[in-house]
Amino acid sequence: MQIRRVPKVIRMFKNRYYAEAVLVVGALIMGGEKSAVQAQERDETVVRVAELVIDPAQLDAYKAAVKEEMQDAIDLEPGVLAIYSVAEKDKPNSLRFFEIYASEEAYRAHIASPHFKKYVATTQSMILSRKLIETVPVQLSAKPR
Repeated sequence: MQIRRVPKVIRMFKNRYYAEAVLVVGALIMGGEKSAVQAQERDETVVRVAELVIDPAQLDAYKAAVKEEMQDAIDLEPGVLAIYSVAEKDKPNSLRFFEIYASEEAYRAHIASPHFKKYVATTQSMILSRKLIETVPVQLSAKPR
C-alpha cells in the first residue's frame, strides 16, 4: 500500500465528518478500481476555495441556508464531488469553503442550479465580504475505505 501526503489545505479539516467525506470523495475521484495517481493523470477536477465573512447577526440564518445548499448539491449533482465548510475558531463568522468538482462543466452546472441560485438570493445580504480563489490541483489524496 502506498502512503500519500495530505495537502495542507486538506489537513485543516480535522473532524470525523471530514474523514468520512474524504473517503467518499476519494472513491468518486478514484472511480472505484483506479488509483489516485491514475485519476490525477487524466484529471479535469476543478477545486475552488472561497473565503466569506458573514454578518454576525445573521450567522445562524446563513449557516442554515448554506447547509441546505451544500446538501442539495451533494445529493442532486453527480459532478459535485465534495464541498466542505469550516469557520475560523476565534472568528465564527469567517468561513472557508473547499469545493471539488469533477470538471469545469460540473462547476458551471452547479452555479446554474436552482438550489445554488436560491442560496445566492437568500444569503446575498448576509455576506459582508467574499473572496473566490481559483486553484490548480497539485495532489488530491484520500484513503480508500
